[in-house]
Amino acid sequence: MVAASQIRAGMAIRYERQIYRVMNCEYHLGQGKMGGATHVRLKNLGTGTLWEHSFRSDLKLEELSVEKQSFDFLYADGDNCYFMNPETYEQVTIPVDVIGEQARFLYPAMRPPVEFIEGQPVSVLFPDILEVRVTDTTPAMHQQVDSTFKTARLDNGVEIMVPQFIKSGDTIRLEIENLKYVDRAKGTAR
Repeated sequence: MVAASQIRAGMAIRYERQIYRVMNCEYHLGQGKMGGATHVRLKNLGTGTLWEHSFRSDLKLEELSVEKQSFDFLYADGDNCYFMNPETYEQVTIPVDVIGEQARFLYPAMRPPVEFIEGQPVSVLFPDILEVRVTDTTPAMHQQVDSTFKTARLDNGVEIMVPQFIKSGDTIRLEIENLKYVDRAKGTAR
């Protein structure tokens, strides 16, 4: 059990028989006889929905342990992504809705860490920065204007905004959390 005032981002908790991942957390001190409160943004790991809530600081919540194991990504069909443990060859299925938008950046032979809570896979961890290839964009413009951006399509079909000097075939570094261009990669993608 953990007090609500000790909750931190990244933890997994059980509240009202539902399992949640703490996405953001802020503790606010109380004044006088009023106790403090912890404001949290939670992701329901069963449904994938986000929920914002405030807990009294003295409320006890059940903290769940999170295990991480590296799994090989095998393939994805319309609704699920399939992973395999490279040591035991055990396969697990994670719904695309649980992984989120980042599921489009999974490719065969990728070995991301998979998080398990109570033996069930609940999320896939991605690196902060990923190298991807631009397959389609307007021709590169070499002008003094560096602050303008244009649309580019990546090899997985995702469209992002890139600087004018990026051309088709370039490998770029992409911030996965918000799909934001970081810089041009030095090597080749994947």
